[in-house]
Amino acid sequence: MRPSRLSTTPVRIGELVSRRLREIDSSTDDLAEALEVPASYVEDVIAGSRPIDPSRSDVYGRMTSFLRLGRNDLRNCLPPERNDRSRSGAPGAQVRRMLLTLCEPATADQLDRSGAAEFTDIVRRLLDVAQGAVRRLLDDHVHLRLAATERRTTYPEIRLRVLDFLDATPGTVTPEDITEFLAPRIARWDVELSTGVLKVVMASSERRR
Repeated sequence: MRPSRLSTTPVRIGELVSRRLREIDSSTDDLAEALEVPASYVEDVIAGSRPIDPSRSDVYGRMTSFLRLGRNDLRNCLPPERNDRSRSGAPGAQVRRMLLTLCEPATADQLDRSGAAEFTDIVRRLLDVAQGAVRRLLDDHVHLRLAATERRTTYPEIRLRVLDFLDATPGTVTPEDITEFLAPRIARWDVELSTGVLKVVMASSERRR
């Protein structure tokens, strides 16, 4: 079956998803099953409260296939309306302390006295590194299924946990995110404060991948 033909007027992703579900006579549960996520994820996408970064997630590809869309239809949608101010905010105090424990001590002392904007930019760059490594988990189905069994939860819930971290920003990243995803992958980091050059030493398990 050919992909749907869309109008040239840009729409938001939620509008497009909702319309296509009606056109192909499918439900949010059906799409959630195709994406291997809880139905709440699809509901958030439709509501516009969950942005999707196509470079860090497999959601666009799966959604495009299920909804029978053209290759670039989702990418051409309007960006989500972000009403959550914390998305562009600074990291919380506990997150700041946890990240500084992974930093070279001399630099950590200086950063502990630095402004919020400077540290927020560093956190954003550290997240870029960690999220790039965590993205590979979406392709490691065996690892995710084992993790789901160990935690006595479901595979879709584990995938959602990964997707939530891939969507994290300095203002929304949590201490649990640091413990579960960032700390196991970044052994040590440092930054040259005069130039802004960030140096990251990946954990040995990541270097072997």
